[in-house]
Amino acid sequence: MQASSTGPPEIRPYTAAVPKKLDRNRPAQGARLVALRQAAGLSQAELARLVGTTQQSVAYWETSDRPPGSDYLPKLAKALGVRVEVLLGADLAQMPRKSGPAGKLRKMFDELAKLPRAEQDRILHVLDALVDKHRKKAS
Repeated sequence: MQASSTGPPEIRPYTAAVPKKLDRNRPAQGARLVALRQAAGLSQAELARLVGTTQQSVAYWETSDRPPGSDYLPKLAKALGVRVEVLLGADLAQMPRKSGPAGKLRKMFDELAKLPRAEQDRILHVLDALVDKHRKKAS
């Protein structure tokens, strides 16, 4: 047999820009975290910086079937812009709600939550002024 004249394969160094391919199926918990991180437009390193941990920890959480520790869950939820329940995979549609029919105010707040953040802030400014005015009258 003839030896190959091309030599050994080129070895390129690993960088954060070239993530290692996962050689097994990603567990649901890890896949959820990856999807939330990507939806937030964050890299593993950026998310790690925001929650005060290492990129390696974020990479581990994304390949694990266990959720991150309870000390990191609130920080992750804040950085990703979701509730902790979403990080843990809770189906919010099936979570128990307060009893009783939804009033006009609750329905309006549900609709307002769908508006862009800037519009929500404007509405909150008006509501703050109205509530403050009512407090002053009550005292």
